[in-house]
Amino acid sequence: MDVQVGDILWMKKKHPCGETRFYVLRVGMDFKLKCFGCAHEIMVPRNTIEKRIMKIQRPEKQN
Repeated sequence: MDVQVGDILWMKKKHPCGETRFYVLRVGMDFKLKCFGCAHEIMVPRNTIEKRIMKIQRPEKQN
């Protein structure tokens, strides 16, 4: 799965604050994500995240 820093991930499971969108801060064996609702940062293993992704939203490239 092609996830890059700066992407917005829409997840199947909600964060405890109720938000389903997360901003990608770091990619590797673990993902560092930031919740859009409460700004909490979490580290999650790659295989767990890849199972839970519903949609990947890429930011628009500006020239």
